[in-house]
Amino acid sequence: MFISQSQLVEDFQELRRTLETMNLFNANLGFFFLHLAQVLILEALAWVIVWHFGSGWLVTMLISFLLTVAQAQGSFLQHDMGHFSMFKKSKWNRLMQIFVTGHLQGLSAKWWNNQHFQHHVKTNIYLKDPDINLDPFLVIGDLQPVKYGKNKIKFINYEKQHLYFCMVGAPLLMPVYINLKSILAMYRRRAWKDIAWVSSFYICYFITFGPFYGIFGTMVLIYLVKFLESPWIAYVTQMSHIPMKMSKEENQDWFSTQVLATCNVEQPFFNDWFTGHLNFQIEHHLFPTMPRHNYHKVAPLVKSLCAKHGLPYVNKPMLKAFGDTLRALKKYGALWKEAYCMHPET
Repeated sequence: MFISQSQLVEDFQELRRTLETMNLFNANLGFFFLHLAQVLILEALAWVIVWHFGSGWLVTMLISFLLTVAQAQGSFLQHDMGHFSMFKKSKWNRLMQIFVTGHLQGLSAKWWNNQHFQHHVKTNIYLKDPDINLDPFLVIGDLQPVKYGKNKIKFINYEKQHLYFCMVGAPLLMPVYINLKSILAMYRRRAWKDIAWVSSFYICYFITFGPFYGIFGTMVLIYLVKFLESPWIAYVTQMSHIPMKMSKEENQDWFSTQVLATCNVEQPFFNDWFTGHLNFQIEHHLFPTMPRHNYHKVAPLVKSLCAKHGLPYVNKPMLKAFGDTLRALKKYGALWKEAYCMHPET
């Protein structure tokens, strides 16, 4: 049975009205404050352990683990606030996001919002989604690798990019790539408020851990934590998009565009916590302002709508999602290699 695109749009609008009637866009503030408490308690616990036991290797390894968890969970929390999904007033979401992103993570909230909002509006759209414009480090999708191959562009051997992603890309995403882009954005835009909040992140670390590690040792600790956090964030954010459809701009409805460009990861409680509920990536992209603790209530309704209109609703185990990311990168590298070899230089 053929169902028109206009019918799909109408059904999606009806679904949204239903969710609003069910109050699923209203946040449980206790949920978010528990997550904020988790971050603050882990950071305080790390300092107490160093203060009590000293700064030996075993202690340093333990507090690095605690601080890594705090940083990753802080990333997910600021993501919630960036989407206005915590408070009803946008002002309070912005203030909390600036505090978490700037003071607790040392990144520019303005830069993050600019990047992330483009990603949501143009998900997996070639040249318009900044999250998939990873050249010259990676070539992804079916279009970019062929273009690079035909034009003999070879910054790295893209045939092995899946290995580079594991060994270099994922570990350096946060401490190098994200940090540098954030710093450059603040400098170019003269974002003094962001600069002040980011400075407070480093000042706090030096006051807290400086007496035990010194200036150099504290910097090493900061970037060790970011290095450890980086693969966590890289895999969680990329596993739902890199293996999915990537294309140029198409005249498609919102629902189809988001469902085809995203996928979910199965729901056990650990997965919810580990991914900051980004295992419900489909629901998040369809309803970006919805509080994440409601995604599981919406998922069956979204799945039913997908089935009605013949659209895939991809939901996979986490380890398979991680593996699919690498398999997709390997596939894109093979496309580059084929195009590179088939078009000799003239």
